[in-house]
Amino acid sequence: MVHHSFISIIGVIQSPRNIRALPGWLTAVFTELSAHFSDFEFVLINNHCLQSDIDAALQPLPEELRKNIFLLNLSAPVNRDNAILAGLDRANGDYTIIFEFDFSDQPQLITQLWEKSQKGYDVVYLRARERQLSFASKQLYALFYTIMRRYSGLQLDPLAHHSRLISRRALNSLLRLRENSHYLKAIYALVGYNTSFLEVEVPLQPEPGASLGAQFRNSLVAVTSFTTFLRTVLLWIFLGSVIVAGVTIYNAVKVRLTNIDIFGDHHETLSGWAFLVVLISIFFAITCLNLYIMSIYLSNIYTELKNRPPYIIESVKRY
Repeated sequence: MVHHSFISIIGVIQSPRNIRALPGWLTAVFTELSAHFSDFEFVLINNHCLQSDIDAALQPLPEELRKNIFLLNLSAPVNRDNAILAGLDRANGDYTIIFEFDFSDQPQLITQLWEKSQKGYDVVYLRARERQLSFASKQLYALFYTIMRRYSGLQLDPLAHHSRLISRRALNSLLRLRENSHYLKAIYALVGYNTSFLEVEVPLQPEPGASLGAQFRNSLVAVTSFTTFLRTVLLWIFLGSVIVAGVTIYNAVKVRLTNIDIFGDHHETLSGWAFLVVLISIFFAITCLNLYIMSIYLSNIYTELKNRPPYIIESVKRY
């Protein structure tokens, strides 16, 4: 059965491994789309790979497939979310499907995503059963998503793949949220609309080439952009400082009047130099922590004020 819907398929090419998988991915997806949909297009984003390698991979493919391809060449490498955003900006379909190369052997998922959307859902994503990481990394991810869900009010699924279907009206709303610090999973949740998922066996894997430091910085950006977590931390630091100051004042008065501190130790009234040094050090550390946290917010504000584009398209190529 052929469905009369225009489907845009988005694929991000950001490594030689993706280029090698590209012909098989395109062939499998093209076969599925041809059998079930009347109109479709491929929007490929070249995230700073060699175009000559991509051209060589696409050249052997049949003309009827290549004529549906738009290749967006980014002028500089960006993170995967911003590369996907470039494709979302260019997509023309009634439904746009971000389809990762990991699912090249399951092209039927495209039709299943569309069929699920016909039950009243504007966003349908693929959900993994597990995240393929070390135990320590899994705990860090769990902490990150706990903070995001608790302090942002957004319904984030920690096992959601990037692959998903988005209806035209949901995509139009998403594209109006022009934030420079894009974390698309939070943007999807912020836009809302009826959302569902299909569960798949393919596990979630870390971003290719992403270092722990880069992931930590991206997490900080997401936490400061979409949650009030650090503001809450500042509040607890302030309350802790008040408690420490109260105990310190009480202890100082007690020693002054009785020469005995709150721990029951005897002290001369003139003693306390070491205590003052420790106290000043603690408050200095707290002050530095506050300044660091505020610098994160100021950095985000500065980034927004500069209004730099999240990506730049160098050229567009039709095949």
